[in-house]
Amino acid sequence: MEIYKTLRSQYSTQLIEINKKYSSVSFARLISILFFILFIYLYVSIEQTMYLFAAMLALALFFVLMRYHGIIGKERNLKQALVKINDDEIDYLSRKDIPFDNGAVYNDFTHPYAYDLDVYGEHSLFQNLNRTQTFIGRKTLAARLLQLLPNTEILKNQQSIKELAVKLDWRQHFVALGKISNDNKNSYDTITRWSTSTTAPLSKETIVLSFVLPVVLGATLIAYLITSNEALLSVFSFLFVFNLSFTGKFFRRISSEIQNADNVDKIITQYSIIVSTIENETFTSDKLIELQQKLKGNKTASSSLKQLSILFSRMDSISNFVTTLLFNGLFLFHLHNLKALISWKKDNGDALAEWMGVIGEMEFLNSLANFSYNNDNFAFPQLNSAYNISFKDLSHPLLNPATRIGNDTAFHPQSFMILTGSNMSGKSTFLRSLGINMVLAGIGAPVCAQTANIHPMPVLVSMRLSDSLSDSESYFYAEIKRLKQIMDALQGQRAFVLLDEILRGTNSDDKRNGTIEVVKKIIAKNAVGAIATHDIEVCLTTDEYPDQLTNKCFEVEIVNDDLHFDYKLRDGICKNRSATFLMKKMEII
Repeated sequence: MEIYKTLRSQYSTQLIEINKKYSSVSFARLISILFFILFIYLYVSIEQTMYLFAAMLALALFFVLMRYHGIIGKERNLKQALVKINDDEIDYLSRKDIPFDNGAVYNDFTHPYAYDLDVYGEHSLFQNLNRTQTFIGRKTLAARLLQLLPNTEILKNQQSIKELAVKLDWRQHFVALGKISNDNKNSYDTITRWSTSTTAPLSKETIVLSFVLPVVLGATLIAYLITSNEALLSVFSFLFVFNLSFTGKFFRRISSEIQNADNVDKIITQYSIIVSTIENETFTSDKLIELQQKLKGNKTASSSLKQLSILFSRMDSISNFVTTLLFNGLFLFHLHNLKALISWKKDNGDALAEWMGVIGEMEFLNSLANFSYNNDNFAFPQLNSAYNISFKDLSHPLLNPATRIGNDTAFHPQSFMILTGSNMSGKSTFLRSLGINMVLAGIGAPVCAQTANIHPMPVLVSMRLSDSLSDSESYFYAEIKRLKQIMDALQGQRAFVLLDEILRGTNSDDKRNGTIEVVKKIIAKNAVGAIATHDIEVCLTTDEYPDQLTNKCFEVEIVNDDLHFDYKLRDGICKNRSATFLMKKMEII
């Protein structure tokens, strides 16, 4: 918190100075253009050459100041972004707000755990992790949260996250560049669609004429200026019109190349700067070096993207009637740009998706690095190959650190836990803590525990399903389908399974018998995990399978005639009856 406050103060001070400079240059631009108008007026009135010369100097100064103004403007935007980044982190850590995209659009109700564990949506795991600024960054983070990575990739991610976590200045600069890019899905789709579309090359005759015609036109103009031959002026006029008509033959192809590409040049420019930031940083972890190497070839990705931005910017000028008329009549301007775009796509079209993928992967890793930095007491799990899973002081990473309570838990020698306890005692939170931390461990992130030793496994959950009214599907049937999905997934691999009070849509006997059979089937498939239940008879199954099953519980105590929840995991079966106590206290019974 204090570091973010210091940085916010530092960037705010710098922003004040830049704003002063920005205003001063704006005023100087205004003065220079007023002097230009004044000197032109004096030249016209008095006809002294010195006023024309002064007007030209004022105009040149105006253009210099305009360019400098643009540079300062970019610097100002960057400082504003840095101030906002630190403001957001302060608000987040003080638990005032979660000012980050929640990823609700990525929610998948059919996924084995996305909805049950609140991976997306308001106050979700995605929203708490998300520090991405580009569409490809958000898309990459959303996708990674649904995938279990191979152990080698998990270890590489851990190494990368540890390295990035301490690079606070670089990370914030990287985020700020993304923030000012104004990137969105439409821009990403436009760039991707353009890079993957097939464009036929221009014919050899067209390429030859694109060089010959402007040269002939230029030679004709020079000859006319030397000889003042009126016939040459007629030839020049004819060639000018011919060039326009020749370019017009390709107008449809030009329009097709830049379709829906408004402001794409500015976003690609920002991509180039973001990529350059990655290219020029020194990394030591294997994965970050691998990502960096993908940006380097005969030409760096940043220089190629900058070139593409210039080409799109030039093409965009086709909407300017005067520019189109003059430049195409003289130089076949847009035809040459079309040729350059086709050439760029041929050389770099396939690589563009990879470069954007690098940006997405870096934003994903940066988000996890920020998560690690903000929670430096979280542990990076050690990995094992024995299907053992253990956590010391495990808790839910999204709970308030001042009040959350951790628990030690291990899934060996018994691999499956039957969990009992009254409502509000902490069963569901504990199950979600297990699930969320297994998901984090499976992508290389730190987990909310002092230490952790795990075997990364697919996570399968049935905790919170919703009725599918559009499919005329009841909650009960949705739950049965989820259990079938879990059983099918266990056919080919071991997995980490979490079940919370299953079969709530049937009578108590059917629910009890069904739950027991589900537990037996799951341990027969060597699953690891836990099931929460209120039915004590389900707990007796541990007598039949003492090597696979264990009973754990959350108890509630009556202190000073009130319920007290300590949220501590205990051995055995829950014994206290909080419902009866509460109903008596409220005089219901």
